[in-house]
Amino acid sequence: MTDRLNPGDPAPEFSLPTDDGRTLTLSDLRGRKVILYAYPAAMTPGCTKQACDFRDSLASLQAAGYEVVGISPDKPQKLATFRERDAITFPLVADADKAVLTAYGAYGEKQSYGRTVTGVIRSTFVIDEDGRIERALYNVKATGHVAKLRRDLGLD
Repeated sequence: MTDRLNPGDPAPEFSLPTDDGRTLTLSDLRGRKVILYAYPAAMTPGCTKQACDFRDSLASLQAAGYEVVGISPDKPQKLATFRERDAITFPLVADADKAVLTAYGAYGEKQSYGRTVTGVIRSTFVIDEDGRIERALYNVKATGHVAKLRRDLGLD
């Protein structure tokens, strides 16, 4: 089992390619609060629902000082198609070798339809302005998660 992060832990640094051909580095976001969410695969029903929920909440999240970043093992080209198809308005980063997902505890064994499989564990991390984990949420649901996160953050 992959080690999980806890509040107060330093958020693992990353520098990953984005959906628009750039590179996003966590340290570039220092000084801002970041919601980093890990999802298994772009353009699947659950991942699309979750991304659209973040998209639809983005203005209010940003007004509260949060930046949103999605991370998956998809290639940047697939992420670009996902962004364009669903009008995603925040960065999507590609972690093809799953090293960053693993460092966050978001890749490993999980239950899927009653079987143990290895894959991306749908997770959300709230990272404070100093680069420390404020919240580490594992095995979240695709549907309803953003609304619950907003309530937990005191935004609703």
